[in-house]
Amino acid sequence: MTVAVYRDQALVLRTQKLGEADRIVTLFTKEHGRLRAVAKGVRRTKSKFGARLEPASHVDIQLYTGKTFDVVTQVESVENYGDAISQDYQKWTVAHAILEAAERFTANEHEPALQHYLLVVGALKALAHESHDASLILDAYLLRSLSVAGYAPSMTNCSRCDVPGPHKYFSLMGGGSVCVECKPSASATPSPSTLELMADLLTGNWERADESELRHRREASGLVAAYLQWHLERGLRSLPMVERVSS
Repeated sequence: MTVAVYRDQALVLRTQKLGEADRIVTLFTKEHGRLRAVAKGVRRTKSKFGARLEPASHVDIQLYTGKTFDVVTQVESVENYGDAISQDYQKWTVAHAILEAAERFTANEHEPALQHYLLVVGALKALAHESHDASLILDAYLLRSLSVAGYAPSMTNCSRCDVPGPHKYFSLMGGGSVCVECKPSASATPSPSTLELMADLLTGNWERADESELRHRREASGLVAAYLQWHLERGLRSLPMVERVSS
C-alpha cells in the first residue's frame, strides 16, 4: 500500500496531549487548510522536533495521511514567533486571540484558505517584530478576517441603502455604518475618528492608524469585538484577556 506523504508550510494553532508521549497538533497549512495531526513522541525530552511544534510556530512540515489523523514525520522551523511574543504578556494574549480566531474562521478541515493563512502569518510576524501596537494588529487582523469571510463592516456608506457617509450610527446586525433612515433601534454612535481608524486598519493605512488616539483605539476594539461576536455567534475566549491587559 502506498502511503500518501506531503509537505507544506504551517502555523501551529494549538496542541493537546495524546497518551503518554504524543500530541495532537492543530495546524493551519498554506495549501491544505486547517488540519489536525499526531506528533509522536514529542513530549519526551529527547524529541527531535517537539520544541518546533509549539503554538505560534511557523514551520515547514512533512506528514503522511493517516486513518483518523495525519502523522507528522519531519518539522523544520521557519520562524518561531512564540519565542518573541511570549516575552510580553499583552502580545501573548493577542497572539492567542489571533490563533483562536484563525481556527474559528476555518470551519472545515482540509479546505485550503490561502488568503486567511497569509493574514495570520502577517499578523504574527507584525506582533513578533513589534511593527505596530499589539491591539491595532489584533483589530486589523479581525477586520480583515471578517472581510475575507464576507462580513466586512461598512465604515462610510450606509450598509443598507448605500447612501454616502460618514454616518452617525453603527449597527452590528445592519452591517456597519447606517444612515438615520435605515438605523435599527440598537445602534451605536461611535466617534467619526473611530470609524476612520477601523477603515484604516481594514485597508492597511498604518501611518494614520499608528497616530490614532487611545480613546478611539479602545472604542474601535469594542466595536470590532461586538461585530465579531455577532457574526461568529459567540465571542473568542481569549478576547476578555486582551481587553483587561489593554485597559
